[in-house]
Amino acid sequence: MRALLVVNPAATTTSARTRDVLIHALASEMKLEAVTTEYRGHARDLGRRAADSDDIDLVVALGGDGTVNEVVNGLLHRGPDPEGLPKLAVVPGGSTNVFARALGLPNDAVEATGAILDALENRTERTVGLGLAAGTPGTEDEAAPERWFTFCAGLGFDAGVVGRVEQKRETGKRSTHALYVRQVVRQFLNDAHRRHGTITLEEPGRDPVTDLALSIVCNTAPWTYLGNRPVYASPKASFDTALDVLGLKRLSTPAVALYGTQLLTSSPEKGPRGKHAVSRHDLTDFTLHSKVPLPFQMDGDHLGLRTSVTFTGVRRALRVIV
Repeated sequence: MRALLVVNPAATTTSARTRDVLIHALASEMKLEAVTTEYRGHARDLGRRAADSDDIDLVVALGGDGTVNEVVNGLLHRGPDPEGLPKLAVVPGGSTNVFARALGLPNDAVEATGAILDALENRTERTVGLGLAAGTPGTEDEAAPERWFTFCAGLGFDAGVVGRVEQKRETGKRSTHALYVRQVVRQFLNDAHRRHGTITLEEPGRDPVTDLALSIVCNTAPWTYLGNRPVYASPKASFDTALDVLGLKRLSTPAVALYGTQLLTSSPEKGPRGKHAVSRHDLTDFTLHSKVPLPFQMDGDHLGLRTSVTFTGVRRALRVIV
């Protein structure tokens, strides 16, 4: 087997020595080319190169969810082809690693590498569904390029939190769960649209849902993790179905206390619920519109402000080693 290992040297939970050990372990079982990313978008370029090659069977992403997202977008730059494209394996190296953990991989990079090697020996894999987001035709965002996401996207409040975290990281702050919690509080205190939502959910065959203050699109469950605690925004979301949506119509102090508690105590059987909560399951096509530009994020990567995003759920998009 010929494999390309994409290594993010800035991965927050792996040292240079650990990465060397992982590379040696993988190279002992396959013909491995290891490339260290040097700029934002480099992992996407490497994924594209692998997709266009005739001799790469596997791409291993060593890094966090951002690295995985870039690799996936490179692999799928011409669209899904589960049987024709290289397979994907993920070694978690970020602070959260939602995609890898949702696949059932250990959150420790060394243990995950062992699990991947076992899976390769036993030839175990699965084909997962992914989400695709694009600018909506006829809107000011229609030129926004298509982009795949592996576990979640968000327009509004949660994307604002992601943007705040990225700003702090650019000043040298480490990506920790405490940092995220602080930015949630600051976003709550400064969000001008949390009391009067500006987002409309449109889906074929149903009346629009208006005045949403928060919208989270999930491709799997859990939505995220706080340390080792899984958080379920859409408990029924799965790699085997299309996309799920959670919308909240009010983010007043009592509503945030209620839904925040429900998120922290959520489980695979029970997520946020109530008169201001809107849930949708297994959607293949829908659009989120906003009356004003709002922050937009995919897989924890802040992508700027958007007023309209069209989503597509693709049930069989990529083969993954698990």
